[in-house]
Amino acid sequence: MKRIFLILTFILSFFFGFSQDPQFSQFYSNYLYLAPSFAGLTDKNRIAFNYRNQWPEIKYGYQTYSVSFDKYIEKFKSGIGILVFQDVAGTGRLTTTSIGLQYSYDFSITENWHVRPGMHFNYTERGIDFERLLWNDQISASGNSPVSAELVPMEKAGDIDFSTSVLTYSGRFWLGTSVDHLLRPNQSLYFYEEEDGNPAKVPVRYSFFGGVKFVRPEHLLRPIPTSIQLAFLYRQQQQFRQLDLGVYWHRSPLVIGIWYRGIPFYKEVFNRDAFTLLLGVKSKNMNIGYSYDFTVSKLMAETGGSHEISLSYTFKTKPLKHKIRMVPCPDF
Repeated sequence: MKRIFLILTFILSFFFGFSQDPQFSQFYSNYLYLAPSFAGLTDKNRIAFNYRNQWPEIKYGYQTYSVSFDKYIEKFKSGIGILVFQDVAGTGRLTTTSIGLQYSYDFSITENWHVRPGMHFNYTERGIDFERLLWNDQISASGNSPVSAELVPMEKAGDIDFSTSVLTYSGRFWLGTSVDHLLRPNQSLYFYEEEDGNPAKVPVRYSFFGGVKFVRPEHLLRPIPTSIQLAFLYRQQQQFRQLDLGVYWHRSPLVIGIWYRGIPFYKEVFNRDAFTLLLGVKSKNMNIGYSYDFTVSKLMAETGGSHEISLSYTFKTKPLKHKIRMVPCPDF
């Protein structure tokens, strides 16, 4: 019964799961995917890679990749970024690919507080390999037929999209929001005469995030400072709601984090998702992180949790004339 429930859940999410975007547990190591306001929010050039393998015990489960580059342009107090993203799922290798450009601008409200709006223009394409699929008219007691009478729609569908965000921060606090899919791109592989009747128009996604950083300063007996960061991320997309609450502990070069994903006391099964444990290493120019999601929903025994790896590398091309204020949120 558990396997039947798991298969049905996966099939339903495969065909009707238009209302939920892929996610990363290490969202603070994937800045540009979180919000375009983070583009260029560093005094160096930054390259980041993220990989997530969700539900590895399921054949052809969810695999998500992202690669990004961003830099700060001091002359214009601006940041620019490029984000490439791909998600692959299911037997038919349902693939969503996105490539976009980001821009942000930094305003100084006071000496300590900054506001940074951002925007993201991207092109998204969705496709599937129908040769991998098995239709109901191919199934028989004598064996599966190699040919189906099912009408095959388009193999790919693409559309443009736009997102915006705003981030405010000081040396200890940060708070931000982003709104994604403002153009509601079409991902349907079928033709719909009426746009209102198209169930594959991606719904708008709202995100709210923030946190606070506490630093225990160094002294003679403890020459390396220790920091603790409390953070949250809330997302809503149609009926889907999710809250991530977590804490990071950092004492160079080690980073340890623990997160809970779900909405406590909210009576909806799919909002009690997972606990996430993180182990990371930070050096001067490189960050490496690994996290594992312990599923706490009814799928716990069948999915194998989720693995995630993050890698970022920073490098300078020319020294900045003025040092920029960094967001105190964690790198993982």
